[in-house]
Amino acid sequence: MLLTLLQIAGVALVAGFLLRWRATAKRRSTMSWDTLIARLRPEWSAHQLSDHFLWESGINATQENAWSRMEGPKGLWTMYKNAIVMQEMADFAARHCEGVDPVLVQMLHSDAMQIRVCILYALVQYAFSHTSAGVRVNAFRAATMYSEMAARMTCFMQEYAAGQLPNFVEAM
Repeated sequence: MLLTLLQIAGVALVAGFLLRWRATAKRRSTMSWDTLIARLRPEWSAHQLSDHFLWESGINATQENAWSRMEGPKGLWTMYKNAIVMQEMADFAARHCEGVDPVLVQMLHSDAMQIRVCILYALVQYAFSHTSAGVRVNAFRAATMYSEMAARMTCFMQEYAAGQLPNFVEAM
């Protein structure tokens, strides 16, 4: 009896995953540049960490200063969500634009994943110890990677979607 219930639960979980995956694929196929850019979260901007955000990588802040400027977990969560959207923008360009460099798309994927892992790690640390040194170190590392990804994405947009670049810069 228990084995049967576990099998039914397993099948239900797999079916749920497949339905969600299909819905996500369908949603992605109907997206445009405008809908992707509209999904960028403007609640917090990394402009506060760098004088040349989007145009040059790197940030101009210490670990302590960066944590306060990013407003703690609020800035981390915004970076997490925007990294996902920038990854989807790279995928969109790879599907819809000619001559997109697959290595650059893969680099953007890698950047987004590293940022998300680093942010999740920092948020878990924050949940247990609030503003410890480890949280600030991981937040600073995530902000640095985010700055590099945003600069890379700006170059990517200039090359493959120049008409959308002003909207991207405004949204970031």
